Amino acid sequence: MSVTTKTYVPRVADRELEACLEAAGAVLIEGPRACGKTELAMQAAASAVFLDADHAMREAIDFDPALILDGETPRLIDEWQTTPIIWNYVRRAVDERAGRGHFILTGSAVPPDDITRHTGAGRIIRLRLRPMSLFELGRSTGKISLCDTLKGVPARSPAAELSAHTLAELVCIGGWPEYRMSPPSQAQRANWNHVQDVCRADLQRVDGIRRDPDRVLRFLHSLARNVATCASMATIARDVAGPGGSLNDETARGYLTALERLMVVENQPPWSPRLRSRSRLRRSPKRHFVDPSLAVAALRAGPEDLLSDFEWFGFLFESMVVRDLRVYAQAIDADVFHYRDNTGLEIDAIVDAGPRRWGAFEIKLGTGRIDEAARNLLKFADRVETERCGEPAALGVIVGSGYGYTRNDGVAVIPIGALGP
Repeated sequence: MSVTTKTYVPRVADRELEACLEAAGAVLIEGPRACGKTELAMQAAASAVFLDADHAMREAIDFDPALILDGETPRLIDEWQTTPIIWNYVRRAVDERAGRGHFILTGSAVPPDDITRHTGAGRIIRLRLRPMSLFELGRSTGKISLCDTLKGVPARSPAAELSAHTLAELVCIGGWPEYRMSPPSQAQRANWNHVQDVCRADLQRVDGIRRDPDRVLRFLHSLARNVATCASMATIARDVAGPGGSLNDETARGYLTALERLMVVENQPPWSPRLRSRSRLRRSPKRHFVDPSLAVAALRAGPEDLLSDFEWFGFLFESMVVRDLRVYAQAIDADVFHYRDNTGLEIDAIVDAGPRRWGAFEIKLGTGRIDEAARNLLKFADRVETERCGEPAALGVIVGSGYGYTRNDGVAVIPIGALGP
């Protein structure tokens, strides 16, 4: 019997967790704080221990760490990184016990990699959980499946009408399970508190380095202003330092590394295909928070601020779509990249599930730039050398609202309110 405490909203990762438990002795669910890791794990767990709250168990671990392993399996060990010694005991128990699916570990921060943690290879599978997608939030019909799209199924859906104001609210609220039914003001307050916790304590928790909270907040400000762009570390460092100040690239990279380990930011790496042309690929990642609501919160903005600055709103919308694509792509063992070359040609998202199972997508908040985006995609497709990666299974423009359909040139138009796993 699973350990459950409240009404559970199904997640795309439910099946992923089931498959992981069938494949390995233990599963480590990693994700940012408040994204629903514990609730996901409890759907499959038969017993559980919560190390962030169970002080008695943490004290007992000092004398007999194996105590934490006692209980019906799958055994959930929540926030395992608070007592890293547990890792080796779990690994050893997996080696000693027959069968699979003995333990589920969850963690909202990634401890430094060392030789101890590497011994989990082949025994402990990692599962990344992100904030909820619009489909999981019940704001997308899922009529256009990313999985089917990469199989060549034409896009087709009734109108999915999400107004600009609704989209702005969805960006500000974010994909946090606890606030999915909350008014924007309540969610924004919680998101701002999340940002403050990151600045005051969370970063120090992951690497032990004390940092000035005001400077960390300025760093988050810069990332928020540059969301969904390829802003360089030098640009961000200058932005953080301000007039007459200084922040070297190495320090800025230290901030970014800590934020990545805390899973507050998740950059979008560049895609590197072979090209038919002499164009040269750019290697910079795109900057994203794990959820665009944190970018909004860092700048203390709200829906009305987004509606008065459509350029920034467009970048935040792109970041929200990338969040959703990552959720859907992971379920089919795919990754999400972006493309940029020295001629200025850029593609917002490349979903790559392997040869002949990849697609390229432009992301536009409004529908007025669909023709331009389609031309961009066709130009890009002609530039890629397909001998190794195959022809694209899909070219699509993901928009804020409207009908889902496939144009005569083969480019799909996909409203975000119809996109699903």
